[in-house]
Amino acid sequence: MSTDTALRPDPAADPGGRRPWWPRMAGRAPARPTPAAAVHSVSAATAALLALVAIGAALHEPVLIPPLAASAALVHCAPALPLAQPRSVVVGHLLGAATGYAVAALAHGSAWAAALAAGVTLALTTLARTPHSPACATAVVIVLQAPAPARFVPLLFGSTLLLVLTAFAASRVRRGAPRYPAYWW
Repeated sequence: MSTDTALRPDPAADPGGRRPWWPRMAGRAPARPTPAAAVHSVSAATAALLALVAIGAALHEPVLIPPLAASAALVHCAPALPLAQPRSVVVGHLLGAATGYAVAALAHGSAWAAALAAGVTLALTTLARTPHSPACATAVVIVLQAPAPARFVPLLFGSTLLLVLTAFAASRVRRGAPRYPAYWW
């Protein structure tokens, strides 16, 4: 065997000079949080959501737990992500609400209209540089439940502010916790 043949990679193991697909597909998962960090994040998010349920029940408004639970998970467990920043949380949900009401006025409360509202919300939040995927669920809730805007929008705005403020406070309670937010606006 010549020396130049011995130095070439095996074509069966490396067709076309590319790496095998399985290492690229495996990726690397984020590090596991410490038990104290996990308990802290989960308890802060749960406390905020319980407060929001109490407020919604007292005002007899639809519970926004699906979109707000997703928002709480982002702000408490991934506080550095652009999707978790206050601008994205508050403005994203308000854009979702506006889109939900607009689509509901045009297409009424069907699953098709809800899907359209979610897609339009995703486009608007992307264009506004306020990416927040849970805002799509807000649009869906509005299309399917048709809450009164005069009561619902202030509740939504207050709820998003409460989520942001609880995440801010929780990030300062535990020593070593990642600081939230990375930026306000």
